[in-house]
Amino acid sequence: MRIPRRSLLMLAAAGAGSALLSACGGGDDDHNPSKNIVEVAQSLPDFSILVEAVVAADLATTLSGTGPFTVFAPTNAAFAALLTELGVTKDALLADKALLTAVLTYHVLPAKVEASAVAGVLGQPITTVQGGVFKIESNSGLKITDGRNRVANITGTDVAASNGVIHVIDKVILPADKTIVQTAIASAPEFTLLVEAVQAAGLVDALSATGPFTVFAPTNAAFAAALAELGTTKEALFANTALLTAVLTYHVVPSRVFKAQVPLNTPITSLQGATFTVGSDLAITDQLGRKANIVATDVLTSNGVIHVIDKVILPTAPA
Repeated sequence: MRIPRRSLLMLAAAGAGSALLSACGGGDDDHNPSKNIVEVAQSLPDFSILVEAVVAADLATTLSGTGPFTVFAPTNAAFAALLTELGVTKDALLADKALLTAVLTYHVLPAKVEASAVAGVLGQPITTVQGGVFKIESNSGLKITDGRNRVANITGTDVAASNGVIHVIDKVILPADKTIVQTAIASAPEFTLLVEAVQAAGLVDALSATGPFTVFAPTNAAFAAALAELGTTKEALFANTALLTAVLTYHVVPSRVFKAQVPLNTPITSLQGATFTVGSDLAITDQLGRKANIVATDVLTSNGVIHVIDKVILPTAPA
């Protein structure tokens, strides 16, 4: 069964309108619900840099509007850490309006999301006003994994406002800035053979397109084992463009599928056209009955997500 794109839209809507934060402790719905989000932030000293940023990006009017909105609000310490991480000054960051707007709107959901509601979409992609996605998981408290695979802790919840709610985070989150191919290249040396294979098959542009895609990415060790299993050399495999393309596209699903969304024990249709299944133990069974383990999940990219596997999967027996 092909994973429908419609389901992703439903999940995005759920991410904006459902509860994500139930594990974060008690709320503060009585803070000052007569003030809007911007006015509440202005009244709290620990958000002074956030307020400066919102004003510099000309977002104060928007975030003072009817909404409702949910804002994941970085503290002053979070902004100071970001400046160090990026190697820029506050003045330089506030002067870069395009970057600032993208970063700030990545912290906003277009709905009111309170901590008391059911955490129905933990581990699934949550679509922001900026358009990028992040995920929230419960692991010793609630944590956000952003588009660059950085992790922020949610340290406070349910600061009420007249047009939404604020949740406090200890790190500025950032939207993805690398495609699947760029992420694989940046992950060297683990995926050097995969990158070489993608280049040899002429698939770089396709996997750098908007997508979204899910790639089950074999490691270098997985490729080495496949060469031994097939009794061939890297050069011979990479020269067989038709076979290489079939194998590589069999590792791609034409939609974004996080670990929490993978349909277990159900045929999943690959970009190549053949199916594979994923068991409850996160082992893939390919068309030849061979098994590959998913050893790492949910590496976020700008055009999809990567899951790491320890074996090259095959759609058919090579001729």
